[in-house]
Amino acid sequence: MAAHSAILSMSKIISPFWGGRLGNTVKVFGTTLTSRRNKTLHTGENIPPPAKYGGRHTVTLIPGDGIGPELLNHVREVFRFSCVPVDFEVVHVNSAVETEDDINNAITAIRRNGVALKGNIETKHTMAPSVKSRNNLLRTSLDLYANVMHCQSLPGVQTRHKNIDIMIIRENTEGEYSSLEHESVSGVVESLKIITRNNSLRIADYAFRLAREKGRRRVTAVHKANIMKLGDGLFLQCCREVASGYPDITFDSMIVDNTTMQLVSKPQQFDVMVMPNLYGNVVSNVCAGLVGGPGLVPGANYGRDYAVFETATRNTGKSIADRNIANPTAMLLASCMMLDHLKLYDHASSIRNAILTTMNETRLHTADIGGQGTTSEVVQSIMRFIQSKGQLITEL
Repeated sequence: MAAHSAILSMSKIISPFWGGRLGNTVKVFGTTLTSRRNKTLHTGENIPPPAKYGGRHTVTLIPGDGIGPELLNHVREVFRFSCVPVDFEVVHVNSAVETEDDINNAITAIRRNGVALKGNIETKHTMAPSVKSRNNLLRTSLDLYANVMHCQSLPGVQTRHKNIDIMIIRENTEGEYSSLEHESVSGVVESLKIITRNNSLRIADYAFRLAREKGRRRVTAVHKANIMKLGDGLFLQCCREVASGYPDITFDSMIVDNTTMQLVSKPQQFDVMVMPNLYGNVVSNVCAGLVGGPGLVPGANYGRDYAVFETATRNTGKSIADRNIANPTAMLLASCMMLDHLKLYDHASSIRNAILTTMNETRLHTADIGGQGTTSEVVQSIMRFIQSKGQLITEL
């Protein structure tokens, strides 16, 4: 009964994201959220690709480095077991080579399929300055401007803080990640941080639209405009302009260093947060740590035409790769977000239910959240729960 109550409780607070479409029906842990599936909110939205080949979807799969390949193999295992109508086009990206052929092939595949699920691709700081981050190239080439993650307290995971429920919206294409650096004179390096009005207005509007759709009350812009008066000042000004069009939502702002202190002191004060690229990276990792670590939180990257799903903190996890101890939760939940994007709501809900039951009823945890379970044991438990509910499955 306690576990059942926990599942019902989580069904009230966890809700997945949908690309640019913010008004679709979805079942979350067995509870159906408000349906406005047929209502178009804005023109030019991110519309999931149509099903192909007899009702099946083709999705680009990029294994990445570290624990990425093994976790994505488990995703494929769960999908096969659950008869999910998704076929994966696997594209390997070798992070050890300097040429961009592999990542260009991956970008082409995503343009073809519209959707991707990926592990993190390692970015080695020891390589030549001309070698750009493969993850960054993918996001900028496809204009995946909104990185979205939802950090929530899970009842089965012991953490210092409880009742955390924060949505983080990160601008994904510019800022300090613009890859514009040069050595003006010997020993003096200049790194350019790019903030544009158009992109700042776009990400602010995305954050406020998402907040309104989810019934949120507050949006906080994170910045450092007291020091970077032009760059961060422009971002903050754009957020204020957009906020004026949403009188039903409270808007405030906070300097990034104070934000990190407030997060570890009283995270419950935050609702929706929007911020430039680098601050989003820092805040996302802090928030993931608050709710249990990188193995629990999924993430998504949305643009007008494409969507790419991955773990929220983008860690490779090389130190625990191929040891069968990585937490599969974040990657499996990212795959559920992908299923929601493809409008495969029943499959997404079935897998989410199984993950939550494994987390709270069987209490089967991997070492990162204080348990002794292996990756394979957690995945097997998830599949057994799916089987027990009588969903269409293949043989275990």
